Amino acid sequence: MSRTVTLVLVDAAGRLLGALPPYDVPEPWWQQVGAIVDEAHRRYGVEVAVLRLLTADRPEPPGGHLTYLAEATAPPAVPLAPVSVDLAPHPLRAPWAEPGGPAGSLAWATAELNRLGRTVTAVAQHRTWNLSAIWRLDGDRGSAWLKQVPPFFRHEAAVLRWLTAAAPDTTPTLLAADDTGRILLDHIPGEDRYAADPAERAAIAADHHGLQLRAAADVTALLAAGVPDLRGPTLAGWTRDRLAPHDLSVVADLLAGLDDRLDQVRDCGLPDTLVHGDLHPGNVRGDGIRRTVIDWGDAFVGHPAFDILRLTETLDPATAAPLLDAWVARWQADVPGSDPRRAVDLLRPVAPLRMAAVYAMFLAGIEPSEHPYHVHDVPACLKQAAQTQGATSTS
Repeated sequence: MSRTVTLVLVDAAGRLLGALPPYDVPEPWWQQVGAIVDEAHRRYGVEVAVLRLLTADRPEPPGGHLTYLAEATAPPAVPLAPVSVDLAPHPLRAPWAEPGGPAGSLAWATAELNRLGRTVTAVAQHRTWNLSAIWRLDGDRGSAWLKQVPPFFRHEAAVLRWLTAAAPDTTPTLLAADDTGRILLDHIPGEDRYAADPAERAAIAADHHGLQLRAAADVTALLAAGVPDLRGPTLAGWTRDRLAPHDLSVVADLLAGLDDRLDQVRDCGLPDTLVHGDLHPGNVRGDGIRRTVIDWGDAFVGHPAFDILRLTETLDPATAAPLLDAWVARWQADVPGSDPRRAVDLLRPVAPLRMAAVYAMFLAGIEPSEHPYHVHDVPACLKQAAQTQGATSTS
């Protein structure tokens, strides 16, 4: 599957220039913009930074015909088609989605690298959407990555600072961060481990257990640093608040019993700790020597079972069972008298319910033109929560 792309160009002052002829790119995922930038240069000799999605011809990713707004460093030599686009400001627009936004962030990142004695020789845009803007900066001392995130992910820098002190061998190296959502990370060798087999997932789970044990003793510091508090009753209220604008009929029973369910989870005896929030293998980079967990923007303080549920959710029951058994055994050994297996069973339907609330939070925090990225995720997760509750209540 590929995408057909139309780029609507503006200059650095935000003045509308027109649209390039449509062209195809091989990457189907809407937020991936590297090929869009490369093809604009190859076909039309124009240097651009993609700012944001304007329209899509289908209700959700991937593929299709997408129209993006892009900032050109100079008008291209080819004729541009006239186009009518609403360029009015929006209060929820990300700073990197405005003309001048990418240049400002790259200037910050370049200055920070120069301060560290690193010279930038090339930059490349990789991703732009409502959840992040990502750029690679190459130089004389290797590569670094600029990541900029919205307000609901800004605690990622605080998490990375804590990880650097507590588990420096397992975390991305944070080179710099500001208070606007920009972070600068050193390059991590290897590749994202989307295709990790069960043995590799088991190793990820074992690594993560050690980290969560350390974090359980430092919850107060994590909360003081701004990591979201989703412990017990707080999770229940947070979930209801974010899901309130949505149709919750399919999970009415689950929500009605949520407080009691979370009380039972607490009685299972496991400590609250740092939860990654999206611990699938694609958020782990490895090179055969080192595994590094990345993308901590979804992190919160809460129950450790959420991460093992995420790590095993795409596996069939027979494949997932040994990973869950090992997770249970580790927690039973470290917290004698606890009942980790019951905690996992109680939280199975809560995990997709929490994810529905996360997607609802995204929708509430981004401008409407970006809603197609997530609008179908809320009902899908609510349906999964209801089905999981039904399965666990009859097993």
